[in-house]
Amino acid sequence: MSRRAVLLVNLGSPASTSVSDVRSYLREFLGDERVLDMAAPLRWALLEGIILRTRPKKSAHAYQQVWTKEGSPLVTTSLSVQKKLTTALGPGTPVYLAMRYGQPSIASVVGQLATDGIGEILLFPQYPHYAMSSWETVVVKVMEEVACQAPQIKVTTVQPFFADADYIEALHAVASPYLAQPHDFLLFSYHGLPERHMRKADSSGAHCTIVPDCCTTCSPVHATCYKAQCLATTRALVARSGIPADQHAISFQSRLVGEPWLTPFTDKELERLPQTGVKKLLVICPAFTTDCLETLEEIQMQGRDSFLGAGGESFQQIPCLNDHAAFIDFLAKRVQDWLTEAQ
Repeated sequence: MSRRAVLLVNLGSPASTSVSDVRSYLREFLGDERVLDMAAPLRWALLEGIILRTRPKKSAHAYQQVWTKEGSPLVTTSLSVQKKLTTALGPGTPVYLAMRYGQPSIASVVGQLATDGIGEILLFPQYPHYAMSSWETVVVKVMEEVACQAPQIKVTTVQPFFADADYIEALHAVASPYLAQPHDFLLFSYHGLPERHMRKADSSGAHCTIVPDCCTTCSPVHATCYKAQCLATTRALVARSGIPADQHAISFQSRLVGEPWLTPFTDKELERLPQTGVKKLLVICPAFTTDCLETLEEIQMQGRDSFLGAGGESFQQIPCLNDHAAFIDFLAKRVQDWLTEAQ
């Protein structure tokens, strides 16, 4: 029987907060054809001619606000998840960790898997929801590297787990202490996507933005519909936690200018909510399993300032799943399911 292992893959991070390291990271990240999905010459011109001339300095400053003595919060926490999952599974099932961008790279880790004699892996993208710029790009990159370096390795991929009961239970376990505190409202802030990405993911070409209430009208295309999956996560956690219908809403963060993105926008909602009487706000970010720049700086810092500046009185970002015991339990259960099925 071939050796089996788990491969966790998260987004990644710059090597440091220096402008040069951030520029290198952004070049790899935004150079991905599934992130900036345009013709290669146009993508190169936009990236090298505009984005990389101005954004690295601004992003480096943002990373400096969240960097710890151990380094990137996303990488540090991911390493902790790897260690805790290894302990939960025992020595018979090694756990490897790679980043889609930055280090440890998918290419280097696939090479290590081959060197270590691994014959089967469970690929576990650390994204609950499908998007071609997150879950899909991880899967495609891993499969490319396996085909190139180690075609003998069999890969099984964990599908988006946006409504998995154990995932929802993990979210509830992390959120419940915060939900027990006095608050007026819970805002679900998901990472944004261009509307064009939504239509592109609709294999039927006849549902997304065409059918009224397309994201809540049952359809097979929801298997690749990011927004429909975000709504499903929201409904499940609301039901599990008993959150009143009039005390929560969803929004989307981290947009770029130039084309329509999913709405409503988180930054605009944070400015608007105090005007509707919301003074004590909780924000949860279920699209991220690990706290990172988008949650720690964009929400916890910028978002707090916006909300309090607009008249809010208290603001709390509920942490991501990170290395919480309930998340480790969820990961371990899915791995055990795979191991059992593979016997």
